[in-house]
Amino acid sequence: MRLSVLLKHLEAFAPLNYQEDYDNSGLIVGQPDQEITGALVALDCLESVVDEAIALNYNLVITHHPIVFKGLKKITGKNYVERVVLKAIRHNIALYAIHTNLDHVQHGVNGVIASRLGLQHTKILSPKAGVLKKLVTFCPTLQADRVRNALFEAGAGDIANYSDCSFNANGFGTFKAGAGADPFVGEHGIQHQEPELRIETVFKIQDQRKVLLALFETHPYEEVAYDIYPLENKLDNVGAGMIGWLPEEMDGGDFLNLVKDRMDAVVIRHTKLLPRRIKKVAVCGGSGSFLLKDAIVAGADAFVTADFKYHEFFDADEKIVIADIGHFESEQFTSNLLIDIIQEKFPNFAIRLTEHNTNPINYFI
Repeated sequence: MRLSVLLKHLEAFAPLNYQEDYDNSGLIVGQPDQEITGALVALDCLESVVDEAIALNYNLVITHHPIVFKGLKKITGKNYVERVVLKAIRHNIALYAIHTNLDHVQHGVNGVIASRLGLQHTKILSPKAGVLKKLVTFCPTLQADRVRNALFEAGAGDIANYSDCSFNANGFGTFKAGAGADPFVGEHGIQHQEPELRIETVFKIQDQRKVLLALFETHPYEEVAYDIYPLENKLDNVGAGMIGWLPEEMDGGDFLNLVKDRMDAVVIRHTKLLPRRIKKVAVCGGSGSFLLKDAIVAGADAFVTADFKYHEFFDADEKIVIADIGHFESEQFTSNLLIDIIQEKFPNFAIRLTEHNTNPINYFI
């Protein structure tokens, strides 16, 4: 199998345009057209993980965290990042990262956490803006159904739990066909008026090419009139963090024990427990302190995440219980998720979880 085939499947699940601007998800080392012998999956890409791939004769390493994050000006092997990249290149091993784009999809990193905690009726905590566009086109009335349905089949018109969504308004278009034109209606050199329908529909950014191809292939005009507008509307099923409800409310101590057990956490740093019981829970894999205000506004009783700094714990202000379980601990089940995503589509592909614990933090208890 070519690497591009596998990456197309992963990026259909977690599109690259869903990642944060600062991120570096995607193919970091390697070529899309190379044949892959097998994939090793890990949370972090370390030399030991690359060595393990070499021993297995696998030429692809898939990780959640990008090994190259801030960019490289030199590759001399002076630090672990450069050594990993050098070793991967020497042994023709592709390195691929699927980071904040996997955080931002409903069944991604945070969906795994929510599932392990047994949360119900979950939804995205902070929906993401800037991932939608609007298409406006003008089509002869009699051909409008065909064009509209083709747009829907290409991925346009999905809004939350609704599909085939569009707005349509009647009007008429004018044009005069010049020399060399091959007009669908009208005559050369004579201004023509044609009853047309204005069709408006939304689509996700990653579907733009498919949507435009559908438009051009089905629209009867030689020159298709259309506009594309970027939207600031938020997409409810894409974004940071998740929030949901426990099946039954719990007191603070029982809840922390549940989190520790279900998330295989060694220790939990938390704010003081509040007198009220815990029912509504927000979660965010990795560094989630930026979502604290969202969790409070959403009415969460507790927020399970990682990497809170000392002074940030004060921001809970007795409105919520912060449960910091550790960065690795919050994301450690992401690797299993990636294996499941790949095996569902390619059940006979050689893929396995690394045997190395890549957590750089140790606990003395």
